Amino acid sequence: MPGPDFLDTNILVYAYDSSDSQKRRIAQELVLRAFNGEMVISAQVLAELAATLLHKISPAAQPDEVNAIIDALSPIKAIAPDVEIIRRAVHARAQYGVHFYDGMILAAAERGGCCKIWSEDLNPGQLYFGIPVENPFS
Repeated sequence: MPGPDFLDTNILVYAYDSSDSQKRRIAQELVLRAFNGEMVISAQVLAELAATLLHKISPAAQPDEVNAIIDALSPIKAIAPDVEIIRRAVHARAQYGVHFYDGMILAAAERGGCCKIWSEDLNPGQLYFGIPVENPFS
């Protein structure tokens, strides 16, 4: 059985952002697949989602709303960071030239045994640690 796919933060943000209905629909479809066990996320993805909802979208979400969203997403398997993920993120920075926090995403996807990374921010089609990236919005 193939491994799960990994959802990057931007996918979750679009699932809750009403500014682009087409991206929201696509993102929500991917999140629904995550509830079926087909996707994983990381603790970092949840933290970035919370920060984005609280500080970067307009109007900003209220803390109670963000906590409700985090609770709703809790059935999705989340990869927790540890020392080895941090080391692997440093390696990703050196090997691929990505930002350290993108390296954390790549390391978490690798740890999760993922077959694909769904992301709008990483290079579509590129392999990172042998895992291809796909932009669901292109």
